[in-house]
Formats: sequence, C-alpha cells, structure tokens
Amino acid sequence: MHDEQNKSQTRPKIAILIDGDNAQAGLLPQMLVEAGKQGQVTVRRIYGDWTTANMNSWKDVLNFHAFQPIQQFRYTIGKNATDSAMIIDAMDILHDGVVDGFCLVSSDSDYTRLATRIRESGTFVMGIGEKKTPKPFVNACDLFVYTENLQPEPKRSKPPVKQPAKPANNNGAAANKKKEEGKEETDPMPLLEKAFEMSVQEDGWASLAVFGNSLYQIDPGFDPRTYGHRQLSRLLGSLKSFEMKSQESGGSTLFFIKIKE
Repeated sequence: MHDEQNKSQTRPKIAILIDGDNAQAGLLPQMLVEAGKQGQVTVRRIYGDWTTANMNSWKDVLNFHAFQPIQQFRYTIGKNATDSAMIIDAMDILHDGVVDGFCLVSSDSDYTRLATRIRESGTFVMGIGEKKTPKPFVNACDLFVYTENLQPEPKRSKPPVKQPAKPANNNGAAANKKKEEGKEETDPMPLLEKAFEMSVQEDGWASLAVFGNSLYQIDPGFDPRTYGHRQLSRLLGSLKSFEMKSQESGGSTLFFIKIKE
C-alpha cells in the first residue's frame, strides 16, 4: 500500500533538450524552472559544436546545472547541424520510455515535425523559444513558453499600453492591417473569448481550470506574463469583461468565470 502511494505521488519525468545554437545560456535557470513546473527534469542535454567560440557561454552554466554537452560537428558552413543529433536523441529517448514528457528549447522550425511526432505518441511536449519562433512549431507543442517572458521581472513590471488609434490616411488598408497586428499582441480578449466559448457550461459559467486548458489548446504560446500578469486569474481580474466566483468543494476551492453581459 505504501509503495502504491509513493508511485501515485511520483512526479512526471521530463527530458529537456536544448539546441545550443538557438538558445540563450543566460536564461538556463529560468528554462529549468519552466520545465520543472511540468515534472522532474531527469534528462538534461545541450547540443552544439563545442569546438566553436559561440558555445563558450554555455560551459559554466551547464556544469553548474548538471547538463550533458553533446558534440555535433558542423559539416557545412552556415548550416545548423545540431538539429539532426537532437532529433535522433529525442526519438531514442521516446522509444526507451524513460520520460513522460519533453521540453525542446529552440526557435528553429526544424523541430516542428519532432514536436508533432512526440505529441502523436501521447507524450507531453513543451517548447521554449523566442517570439520569432515560427507558429507551426509553437502549435505543434502542448505548451510553448516565450523567452521574452523569462527575462528579469523589472522588464515585465508593467502591462503593454494600448496606443490610441490614429486617423486613417490614404494607405487605409495597410494602416488597418498594422493596427490589427498590434491589437493581437496587446489585447488578449479575442483569444479569451474563444476559450470561454469552448469551456462555458449551461449556467453561463466556466471552470477556471477548464478555461485555462482551452486557452492552451487554441494557442500553446499563451502566457499571462505577456500581458504583465504572472497568473491567469490575475489577468482576468484586471479585465472588466470578466466576473469571477469561488466555490468550496471537497475541502478545496474551485474558481469559475463568466463574461459580463
């Protein structure tokens, strides 16, 4: 009975694989924290050509955090050779079944098929990369964290301020397109409304937990820190469009939200 309890309390095992050519060494501790939120990080590997000077920034932090450096020579100038070694290793780890999930750190679209393959096997896969990461790679993951949201807190202390609309000019179509792109970046409401439609119950309320899952199904790259809040509940609390209530159930507190009329 004791062994069964220990087994049930065991955290999922996560493999974090980092493309050293496409990641920032200075953010390694934050990357470990993000992967650690999903489980116990057991496999830790960084890939790159360690004979080149651009990999020097990794050497101190990888020893401190017990990462294994994987050498991959660059046979062709200008071509990233790391992806093939990392993909082969990922498939070997997946086949061996020694982990319950993967964290792929890169902003390279070459890993899109790998993320898709891991997810198709029923295994959790998250990504970490810059906002320039191609959307197909982001959407191939169950969860994607942008490195811009892992920067030191003072840089994210204030939410983005929406700029007032400028009068239309002769280039109306181009101006409208630019305005819509900016709105997507600073206004979370279109995404939140879609997630609410997916999770709303007959009584007009949606469980906050179900709502959060719906958000990540629509956009794996969603992160409340993008909008200046560390938690989804705080982001919703800052928006006048949402109403929130709590309910006690079995000794725990459940939260529900709905869009105000």
